[in-house]
Order: sequence, then C-alpha cells, then structure tokens
Amino acid sequence: MLGAIIFSLAGAAAIGPLADRGEFNLDTPIGIIFSITMGLAFLFMGLLPGPKTQALELLWGSILTVTTADLWLLAVVTIIVTGLVVMFFKEIQAVIFHREMARAVGIPADAIFYSILFLTGATVTASLRSIGGLLIFNLILNPAAAAYQLTYSLKYMFFLAALFGVLSCWAGLGVSYILDVPSGAAIVLTSAVIFVLATIFSPKRKVKQWQENE
Repeated sequence: MLGAIIFSLAGAAAIGPLADRGEFNLDTPIGIIFSITMGLAFLFMGLLPGPKTQALELLWGSILTVTTADLWLLAVVTIIVTGLVVMFFKEIQAVIFHREMARAVGIPADAIFYSILFLTGATVTASLRSIGGLLIFNLILNPAAAAYQLTYSLKYMFFLAALFGVLSCWAGLGVSYILDVPSGAAIVLTSAVIFVLATIFSPKRKVKQWQENE
C-alpha cells in the first residue's frame, strides 16, 4: 500500500507538467500515465514468483480483501479531501474555470491545481482494495459526469457526484452479493447506469435540443 501511495502521488506529479509543457488537454496526460502504470503493473506481476492472486485482486478489486487499515486510510482521505474542498471551494472553482485568470488575481493557482491532482492520487490509492486499479478511473469519472449532466452549479455538482458515488458503491455491493460477481465490476457498471440515466433526463440535453430546433 505504501508503494501504491508513492506511485499514485508520483503519477499525479507527472500529469501537471505534461499538461502544461506539452500544451495537452488534461485528459491526454492522464491517459498516458494510466497506460504506463498499467504496463508496469503487469510487468511486475509477470516478475512475481508463485501465485499472483493478491496482485490480481488489486487490479480487479475485492471487498473481501478490505482490511481495517484500508478502512482507516479511506476515512482519512475522505476527511482530508472533503475538508480541503470546503475550505478552498472558491479558489478551486476559480482554478477550474480559468487557471491563468485565477493566477492573475493572486490565487495560488498552480498549488491548488497540483493539490487536486495529489488528492486524486490519494483517492485512487485508498480505493484500490475495493474497486481495483483498472476500474477506479471509471468510478471517479462516471459519477462526476452524471452530476455534470444535471446541474450548472459546481457546488451542487460536487454534492451530486459524491451522492452518485456512494449510491453506486452500495447498489453495486448489493448486486455483487445477489449475483455473486466481483464487487469492483458491479460498482463501476452501476455508476455507468446512473450516468446513462442522468444523460437521458439531463436538462442540458433538452436545452441543447431546443437551441438546435430554434
């Protein structure tokens, strides 16, 4: 787990410079780092002697492998992330809207931007046991994308994303128990269903259709 924390923070530290110096959209360096880390993961698994069951559980996730220490780590990360978002919401909103403009008015935009990346890395690490490294990216993305479909307010977007994430976990665990399927896969698929429903009933989509008809 210590190695996972180090690699997650190192990956987060690499994403920022790649996005800034390469003038990429942020999604591009995230995809590059994700592919590199997955390649390293399978490389290290291939070098491991003997059974690789525990390593595979970190990739696919298993609720049965979650320990008390994992729960404490998840709780600490949750408290830190929530606390920092509440304390620096206006600054985060400004950086998300336009980093250069935020820097111009005196906001430490780079520090906040990299803090967001580091907190994301910590969140990934805390969720490895239950969700798995291959699926955690989807669980981070799907609830946020679903929330984006339903509101224009960043504050409500954060709230809805957290709500959809919790709902995905509980519903996914229920599906996993009933159908006897891997918990990580069930949770991610549930979050995908929530995204599809949010897209279908999105007021933004209706507004766009109305504008196109006009």
